[in-house]
Amino acid sequence: MYMDTNKILGEEKISKLLFKFSVPCVMGLLISAFYNIVDQIFIGNSSLGYLGNAATGISFPIICIANAFAWCIGDGAAAFLSICAGRNDKESTHKCVGTGITATFIVSIILVVICLVFQKPLMVMFGASDQTLQLALDYFRIIVAFFPFYLLLNVMNSMIRAYGSPTYAMIAMSLGAVINIILDPIFIFVLDWGIEGAAIATAIGQVVSFAACAVYFFKPKNFHLIKRSFLIDLAVLRKLIVLGGATFITQISIVVMSVLSNVTLFHYGALSKYGSDIPISVFSIQTKVYTIVNNIVVGIALGSQPILGYNYGAGKMKRVKETYRLLLISSVCVGVIATLIFEFCPQLIIGIFGKGNELYNDFAIKTFRIYLSLSLFTCLVKMTAIFFQSIGKSIQAMISSVIREIVCFVLFTITLSYYLEMRQVGEGIYGILFAAPLSDFVAIIVAISLTFVFFKSLNNSEEKEEKTIGIQSSHPGTIITIAREHGSCGKQIGKLVAEQLNIPFYYKEMTALAAKESGLASEFISEINQNSPTIFHQLYLSTNVVQQAIIAQEKIIKQIADNGECVIVGRAADYVLRENDNIVRIFLYAPQDVRIKNIMEMYGDTYDDAKVNIARSDEARASYYQNISGKEWKDIKNYDLCLNTSMGKEETAKFIVDYLKNRK
Repeated sequence: MYMDTNKILGEEKISKLLFKFSVPCVMGLLISAFYNIVDQIFIGNSSLGYLGNAATGISFPIICIANAFAWCIGDGAAAFLSICAGRNDKESTHKCVGTGITATFIVSIILVVICLVFQKPLMVMFGASDQTLQLALDYFRIIVAFFPFYLLLNVMNSMIRAYGSPTYAMIAMSLGAVINIILDPIFIFVLDWGIEGAAIATAIGQVVSFAACAVYFFKPKNFHLIKRSFLIDLAVLRKLIVLGGATFITQISIVVMSVLSNVTLFHYGALSKYGSDIPISVFSIQTKVYTIVNNIVVGIALGSQPILGYNYGAGKMKRVKETYRLLLISSVCVGVIATLIFEFCPQLIIGIFGKGNELYNDFAIKTFRIYLSLSLFTCLVKMTAIFFQSIGKSIQAMISSVIREIVCFVLFTITLSYYLEMRQVGEGIYGILFAAPLSDFVAIIVAISLTFVFFKSLNNSEEKEEKTIGIQSSHPGTIITIAREHGSCGKQIGKLVAEQLNIPFYYKEMTALAAKESGLASEFISEINQNSPTIFHQLYLSTNVVQQAIIAQEKIIKQIADNGECVIVGRAADYVLRENDNIVRIFLYAPQDVRIKNIMEMYGDTYDDAKVNIARSDEARASYYQNISGKEWKDIKNYDLCLNTSMGKEETAKFIVDYLKNRK
C-alpha cells in the first residue's frame, strides 16, 4: 500500500514535495494560533484594555496543561492509528479511537473539578493582582467549564488527520475559529458582556468544532465504533501515552515557562515602575504573536517528516541533505522576517491589541525588541528538533526541544532577574527579557553541534548496491522461529539447526528481501530492533518510515513461511506467523556470565561493554516485540520450547533437532 507513495517520496522533486506536504500543516497550525489570538485583540480594544489581556494571560498555564493531556493522547492516537492503517488492523483502530475519547473525557472532567475548586488560588499563583483577579476568574470559569469539548476536539482532530482526512480536520477547526471571530465583537461590544463574552465566544467556537469532528466518526471508512469501543483498553491506553509522551513533555515545558514567566513578571513587576499587570499583559500578547511565527516554522518542518523519514530509511542521503537545506532556508527566511518586524515595527503589532499608557507602550516595545531579538535562533532550534524526530533520532530531538525552555530559560530567568534587582531596585523585571535571547544563543550552539555531528557521520548509502537475495526453495513442513537473548548464540544455533535439517535459514536475508519490498535500505531495516534507549524506542518504532519497514518485513516473513520448511531468527516471527498451524516457536536464553563471555569472544567487547550491550539489546528487542505483538518478549507462554544455551551451541542445536523429530 506504500509503494506508490514511496516512489513519490523517493523520486519527486524535493521542493515540490515540501510545498505539497507543508502547506496543509502550516494552515492548520495558523488557524489554531489565530483561534487563540482573537480574544486578545478584541479584549485589548475594549474598555478592559491591557488589564483584560493580563487576565487572559493568567489562565494560559492552565490551558497549556489541558493541551498537554489532550495532545499527548491525540498525538499518541495519531501515531497508533497510522500503525493500524499500515497493518489494516480494524480491531485495534476502533479500540484506539474509543479508548482515546473516553480517557480524554475522564481527564477533562478531573481538570474541570480541580480548576473550579481551586480557581482563586490558581489565579493568584499564576500572577493575578487585585485589579485583574476578578477578570481572570470570570474568564477562567467559562473556559474551564468547556474543557471536555476543548480536549475532545483536539484529540479527535488529531485522529482525523492521522486517518487520512487532514482537509476535514482543518475545516472543523476553521469553523470554530470563524464562529469565535464573529461572536467576539457581538458579545464584547454589542451585548457588553466584557471578558465573559470573549470566553463564551471561544467556548461556542470549540463546541462547533467538536461537533464537526464528532460527525466524522459516525461514518468512518474502514472501522465501526460500537459501545465496547469506548471501554478503556489499558494496553492501548499505555501505547497512546508512550507514543504521545514527547508531546506531553514539550507542552509541560511550555507550562513551566509560562508559570515561571507569570510569577517573575508579577514579583519583579510589582517592584518596578511598570507594576505587575502591564508586564503580564504584554507577555500574554507577545506569546500569542510569536506563536504565529513558531507555527509557520513547525508546520513547514512537520510537512517534511514523511520526506525525511522515507529517504533516510531508504539510504538516499542526498535527498535528506536537500530536504534539510530547504528546511534551513525556509526557517531562516521566516526567522529573519519576524525579527525585522519585531525590531523595527513593534508598535504596529502592539497597537493591534489596543492602546495603553506610556509605561505600557515602553515595556511592550522593550519586550519585542529584547525578548524576541534572536527569534531566528528560536526558529532554527525548533526546526532542528523536528528534523531529528523525523529521522528517528529521538535523543537529539529531545535535547533540542528542552535545552532552551527547561534548562536555559529557567536558569537565566531566575539568576538574571535576581542579579539585576540586587544591583538596582526595579531592574529585576528586565532579567526575563534578556533570559530569552541568552537561552536562544545557547540552544543554537547545541543544535548546530548536534547537526554537525550527524551530517559528519552520514554515509551516502544510497550509492551502495544491495546484494540480490531471493527466497530459497523448500518443501511443505515445519517453520521454526527462534527468539533469543543477546549473547545466547541464537543466530549460530539457528544456522546449525537449518544445516542439520537441510532447510533454508533466514536472518539477515529477511532485511534484504524487506528492503527490496519497501524500497528502504537493508541497513536501516536491520537496525530497527537494535539498541535504543528505553524511553525513546517506542517513539522511534511509531514513526511512519519504521512502520513501513516493519510491514514490509512481516510480508516477507509470511512469504518465506508460505514457501515451506525453514528456520527464521528474530524479527518477532513467532507472532507474525501466529496463524500458521505448522510453526514451532523457540526462545533461547543463557545466564548473563555466559552471554558476556560469548559476546566478548564474538565481537571483541570488553567485559563492561558486553554487559551494557546486553542490557541495551535485550531492551530494544523487548520493545520491538511489544510494539509488534502487544505481548511480553520473555513470557514463556509465547513459545513452545525455551532452552538454556549454556550447554553449548552444538548441543543446543542437537536438542532442538531431536525435539522436532520426536514432535513429529
